[in-house]
Amino acid sequence: MPVADLPDFPWDSLAGAKAEAAAHPDGIVDLSVGTPVDPTPAILQEALACAADAPGYPQVWGTPDLREAVASWFARRRNAPGVDPDGVMPTIGSKELVAWLPTLLGVGPGESVGFPQLAYPTYDVGARIAGATPTPAAGLLQYGPTAPKLLWLNTPANPHGQVLPVDHLAKVVAWARDRGVIVASDECYAELDWRGERQEGDGPTTPSILDERVTGGSHEGLLAVYSLSKQSNLAGYRAAFVAGDPKLVRQLVQVRKHAGMIVPWPVQRVIKAAVGDDAHVAAQKQLYAARRAQLKGALEQAGWRIDHSDAGLYLWATEGNSCRESVNRLARLGILAAPGDFYGAAGAQHVRIALTATDERIAAASKRLVS
Repeated sequence: MPVADLPDFPWDSLAGAKAEAAAHPDGIVDLSVGTPVDPTPAILQEALACAADAPGYPQVWGTPDLREAVASWFARRRNAPGVDPDGVMPTIGSKELVAWLPTLLGVGPGESVGFPQLAYPTYDVGARIAGATPTPAAGLLQYGPTAPKLLWLNTPANPHGQVLPVDHLAKVVAWARDRGVIVASDECYAELDWRGERQEGDGPTTPSILDERVTGGSHEGLLAVYSLSKQSNLAGYRAAFVAGDPKLVRQLVQVRKHAGMIVPWPVQRVIKAAVGDDAHVAAQKQLYAARRAQLKGALEQAGWRIDHSDAGLYLWATEGNSCRESVNRLARLGILAAPGDFYGAAGAQHVRIALTATDERIAAASKRLVS
């Protein structure tokens, strides 16, 4: 696919707003990208250090103990006890897998990749890289008689934090299996669940596409994509994994062997440590919960409405104006947010405001909003 066919990188359009926010006398509060700012937990830094002597090539598929640890995490945290370790593979962060999955699965010209109408831009980019047709839709009925070859779900969703319940996921799986559609579910915010009410039988996180209540006991045609960047402050490590249908995962492994797409050995050891320790995740979630409560309260006091935002690292906020007007107004307060139109036309009156800033910067933003 010619590089010219790719869209402009959306963050480049924020340069003016960023410059204005940076000129604030008390400094910028950057709530745009959502980059973790808290320290990487000591237990994970130690795992990295212990694996620093790594002269040999690592395994694309990941070591058996790593894959077993991820499978155990799905059973313990995601209500998915049936994950086969052979259906697990570490990835170089989750964004690279999102961008390359259509290509790795052989989706190409004349075929389509479906994804939500309001969504992370890389689903669209991944379809374009493969030469397939990107097909956003608000619901399955929009696909009509022509189903996509690959369908992306995103729950909890970026940018708006909506969580898909078990019954919805089960309907999607049944629909996809009737049509031979592969379903890939991007679930990287699952541990950051702010819902007050849960369905009976829910585990400690948001529901997964691999949840036994969704799958009917089979992971055929299903993949769950997960990143440790958010829950474990590992964005700089590029530590993630995909799990699900062992047949599909084996296909991914074979192509990635040829392409040299390998997670470094020390990072594989960190992934194993991270999925085996729930305490550091709980501690990080407490930090985000406090920041979320403070920032949400300030926005609402300032006249903003918060929609969805049931899980994840963002508040999906609107004051009823164009998202670009809202971004500029926040920039004058020294606050940088992401315009909703980054994620599709349906976001034209919203901004995405991240919780990923220090307590001091969140307090500064909250004070500016209500002053």
